[in-house]
Amino acid sequence: MTLDFTENEIQRYSRHILLPEVGGTGQAALRAASVLIVGAGGLGSPAALYLAAAGVGRIGLVDDDVVELSNLQRQILHDTATVGHRKVESAKSRLTALNPDIQIDTWPVRLSPDTVDELVSQYDLVCDGCDNFSTRYLVNAACVRARKPLVSAAAQRFGGQLSTFRPWQGGPCYHCLYPQTDGEADGLSCSDAGVFGAVTGVMGTLQATEALKELLGLGTSLAGRLLMWDALSSRFTTIALHRDPTCPVCGPEQDVCA
Repeated sequence: MTLDFTENEIQRYSRHILLPEVGGTGQAALRAASVLIVGAGGLGSPAALYLAAAGVGRIGLVDDDVVELSNLQRQILHDTATVGHRKVESAKSRLTALNPDIQIDTWPVRLSPDTVDELVSQYDLVCDGCDNFSTRYLVNAACVRARKPLVSAAAQRFGGQLSTFRPWQGGPCYHCLYPQTDGEADGLSCSDAGVFGAVTGVMGTLQATEALKELLGLGTSLAGRLLMWDALSSRFTTIALHRDPTCPVCGPEQDVCA
């Protein structure tokens, strides 16, 4: 990790560098870091924008969908001109325009058991903002196996949830919070239940904040806690999470704490 910054970098990141908790060393750490974002939609859009603006050196985007007009109410990476385009390409164009000095990897694929481990292993941290439980379970299990921090956000209607998972340090994994059941566990999607657009912006921004904290080792992590936000009552609530000793993903038989 080098502390040599160009004049443009010093200007771009000056407000970070002024913070004693970040400084030049922290900014260099962000430049050397990599984050995989699963889903370039309502949550992935603000998360990606703020991680790119912060100078995270390498960002991977996983999404096999194309931009639809109905996405634009909340998915701020995209615009009317990119309707019909692949989301990852639309997102890359926007992020590169924001910060041309970082690397944007595009993965226009649907994650599967055959692909998830290879992708997760390439990055330091994973932000999951996808819209279905099956993919979230895949990502969680891959992060547990690779010992990569997972910052998971969700939003629906007028509320959202956020947590960080690092079970190899003794806390729970995503599967402990939402045990997988037989059959389809996804429930209502945003297309079924609706979502207030700005709610995804708040949750995606909080997700980026927690990811940056993890990369820099700042503050108190959300690992072992679940943050819930009710937009209609303007209320944040945080509850403690506990590891499931029988969890098939991170339980004792998996030796994730070894």
